[in-house]
Amino acid sequence: MGIGAAILGCEGAVLQAKEADFFRDYNPFGFILFARNIDTPAQVQRLTADLRACLGRDAPILIDQEGGRVQRLRPPHWRDWPPPLDMLNALPSQDQRLDAMILRTQLISAELRAVGIDANCAPVADIATDDTHPFLRNRCYGTNAAQVADLALAVAQTHLACGVLPVAKHLPGHGRANADTHLHLPRVSAPLEELIATDFAPFAALRHCPMAMTAHIIFDALDPDHPATQSAAAIAAIRQIIGFDGLLMTDDLNMQALSGDLATRTQAAMAAGCDIALHCNGDLAQMQAVAGRAGCLTEQAQRRAAAALAQRAAPNNVDIAALEAAFSTLMQGKGQAHGNYG
Repeated sequence: MGIGAAILGCEGAVLQAKEADFFRDYNPFGFILFARNIDTPAQVQRLTADLRACLGRDAPILIDQEGGRVQRLRPPHWRDWPPPLDMLNALPSQDQRLDAMILRTQLISAELRAVGIDANCAPVADIATDDTHPFLRNRCYGTNAAQVADLALAVAQTHLACGVLPVAKHLPGHGRANADTHLHLPRVSAPLEELIATDFAPFAALRHCPMAMTAHIIFDALDPDHPATQSAAAIAAIRQIIGFDGLLMTDDLNMQALSGDLATRTQAAMAAGCDIALHCNGDLAQMQAVAGRAGCLTEQAQRRAAAALAQRAAPNNVDIAALEAAFSTLMQGKGQAHGNYG
């Protein structure tokens, strides 16, 4: 049986028999969890174990744990993190920002691995601008390409060192979008040369990241008729200009930036060159529609998937108390961390 070219969710905090039957039959590449799937650490551990058991393999399980409003694990059982840009703007130097992002990524990674989650939809390598829509802006790491590239690369490398696969997002760059892609389709009219020098640059620094996620945005310089997720020209730019050869998944196919039913959306994304269809809301009928059009991993996608999973290492041993103390000291302005707390 081939591996399905999709990452899917489930409806609630417990895997239902009908969901397990479908997953067993379709064999999706992996799963993604949302707040509706999260209750206690013990419950999340059971759910991740049950999801893998129904496939009979160590499938990757993803989550969005960026910090701020985009974090699915929350108090009282998990730490609460400030939005990345708010935290970074409170620090006066790039060295301190790097230290802070490394420390928080180590702590986030430890929390994820403790409950069986081994992939995080981060770093966000989009560049914040004055026009960036509020749904994204404070999730970004900075306002210039060099700063964002350094921080995003540090986050990706730290995740890998801690046994968590990073998913860079949103290729080829979401920062110029002045609309929320959950609701609308943004259009970016900047010339290609400008995009290469700015928006694309952080993702070029992340070109060796194991996995990445597309943007549901039209780039006039690449394809004025289709959002990047469904544009062969935009996917070609991701592969050839940015140089990313990792496993490329769509952003959530339910977002209203895309038009048509889910089958149409899925088919267009796969035809454009995406490796994986991402469907997040856990609706069984919708997942079946996506699976029907996504099919199985292509030969190229199988190669990229294998290469991504080969980077999934055992988590390193970390001193949680030392990490927390270093992060607290740094955020209180008492100095820089510059330490190896692993």
